[in-house]
Amino acid sequence: MKTTHIIEVKDLVKCYDKSDHNAVDGVSFTVKQAEFFGFLGPNGAGKSTTMNMLVHLVKKTSGTVKIDGFDVATQSQHVYERIGFAMQEIGLDDTATAGEMLRLHGKLYHLTDAQIEERIAMLLKLVELERVADQFTGTYSGGMKRRFDLALALIHEPKVLFLDEPTVGLDPHARQLIWGHLRDLNKRGMTIFLTTHFMEEAEQLCDRLAIIDNGKIVDEGSPKELIAKHKAKNLEEVFLKVTGHHLGEETLNSAGADPYARTTQR
Repeated sequence: MKTTHIIEVKDLVKCYDKSDHNAVDGVSFTVKQAEFFGFLGPNGAGKSTTMNMLVHLVKKTSGTVKIDGFDVATQSQHVYERIGFAMQEIGLDDTATAGEMLRLHGKLYHLTDAQIEERIAMLLKLVELERVADQFTGTYSGGMKRRFDLALALIHEPKVLFLDEPTVGLDPHARQLIWGHLRDLNKRGMTIFLTTHFMEEAEQLCDRLAIIDNGKIVDEGSPKELIAKHKAKNLEEVFLKVTGHHLGEETLNSAGADPYARTTQR
């Protein structure tokens, strides 16, 4: 019988060279088909490293990760066909139009010309960028770039969408637009794995959450379950109680190593 868990993580460990501790230390969790799952943690807790192992950008030290039944380490091509990934840092070609970039991504996924044109029309409508499809992406606002980056991640109709801080830096109106698009995708059956700084975002969007600290999962459950369990007023208070940090304390380290660079470390 086919499992209802589209993401299965068991005893996942990552230890970087010259480190005396595990960045990710025996993490296990599952995500159900069509679930909106949030993954939260303070800076340096292992959140980004875990996500990068799930999408095979970083090699695990030990443990297993399966996406839709396929092992990420040994069946990576099947995994790539089933996932979309929108990174925190948006990397667009400022001298290309939205249509040109979507067509290129469609070709990379071996879609037919007819499939590509059909999906371009659908995706541009979804993210409300039809009117600027023929303009260079370098002319887009920050919110427009975020929405277009989401469209690129969806060109091959992935079963699982990984999102790393999808609304960071956006104004409240642009953030609400992204939320609406994500809700629509989830209602259509897409599984979404989200990291975010915004507790309101996690509470509004996620069916279930896992909180990681010091490389270990310290709690998980629905927002309502976690608030009730910890006798808290809101998720911010839950996060403070289980990690000792406010989520907003997490900051980007511009001088740090790129967490999305492919690595051959074992």
